[in-house]
Amino acid sequence: MTTLPRRTLGRTGLEVSIVCAGCAPLGDMPEAFGYRVPEEQALATLRELFRSPITFLDTAAAYGDGESERRIGLVLRELGGLPPGYVLATKADRDLATGRFDADQVRRSVERSLRLLGLERLQLVYFHDPEHAGLSVAEAMAPGGPVEALLALRDQGVIEHVGIAAGPIDMLIEYVETGVFEVVITHNRYTLLNRTAEPLVRRAHELGVAVVNAAPYGSGLLAKGPSAFPRYAYRAAHAEELERARQLEAICTRYGVPLAAVALQFSLREPRITATIVGMSRPERVAETVRLATWPIPEALWDEVATVAPLPYDPQTGQVLRLE
Repeated sequence: MTTLPRRTLGRTGLEVSIVCAGCAPLGDMPEAFGYRVPEEQALATLRELFRSPITFLDTAAAYGDGESERRIGLVLRELGGLPPGYVLATKADRDLATGRFDADQVRRSVERSLRLLGLERLQLVYFHDPEHAGLSVAEAMAPGGPVEALLALRDQGVIEHVGIAAGPIDMLIEYVETGVFEVVITHNRYTLLNRTAEPLVRRAHELGVAVVNAAPYGSGLLAKGPSAFPRYAYRAAHAEELERARQLEAICTRYGVPLAAVALQFSLREPRITATIVGMSRPERVAETVRLATWPIPEALWDEVATVAPLPYDPQTGQVLRLE
C-alpha cells in the first residue's frame, strides 16, 4: 500500500499520518450515519487499519456510547496493545443519559475509556462537544469544572495531551485562546463547500495549536456525490449545497478525477491542518482512502474548483459567519 506523509501534531510532539481514521461509524451509529456496522465488519476494518500507513485513529466515549472504544479495545488486545508508531485519540464526553458534564463525569468518562480500550494511559483526550451539555466556555473552564479535571488527569500521567473538539467556531476560538489545549478538531466546516472554520484555523495556527479537520466529505455528500448521498453535516443537504456539489462534481468528471479525491486533498493540502479525519466503516475503505489521498490532481482542476464559492453559513446552526 502507498505510504502517507506524517506530520508532528503541534506541540504534543506526536507524529501522525496526514489521514486520521475516524472511528465513529465503527460504534454502530445508524442515527448519525444512516447505516449499521456489525461487530465483525468493524473489527475487520480495524485490523486493516493497523496494517496500513494510516497511523492516527480517532474515537470518543460517546460513539455508540462506548461501542467504538470497546471494539477498538478488542483488536488492541489481539495485537498485544497499541502498535508502536500509532496514535490513538479519544474524547471525554457528557453522560448521554442525563447530559451531565462536570468534573466527576470527565473522570468517569476517561476511566471507562481506559477500561474499554484496555490501556493504562491515553495519548490524547479531547474535551468533547460541551455545547451539547449546555456548557459555556466560562462554566467549562471554571475552578473545579470539567476542564480542570481533564488537566488534572494529564498532570497525573493518566493522559498525555489534551485537546478540544466541538462545533461552533466562535466557541472553539475561545477555548483555543485559553492556552490549555494542544489540539483542536473542527468538523464539516472546512470543506469544498464550507470554509466557516477559517477564523479558527488561522487563530489556532497563530497560537501553535494543531488543527485536525474532520468530515472533509461533509459526512458523505462529497464522497459519494449529490445524487447518491444528498446529506451534509448529518442532515438532508440544502438546495444550495447540492447545487454547488453538482458544479464540483462536473469539474472533477471533466478531469477524470474522483470528487472524493478532490474533497479529501482540499483538506490535506492546507499546510495549517495537521491531519484530516475520514470516517471508515469497511476494511476496503482503508486502501481506498489512501488511494484518494495520493490521487494525482492537476493544478488546473484546483483553479476551476476555486471558482465555486463556498457557503457562508454554519452548516449546523445556519448562522452566517464572517470569514475575514
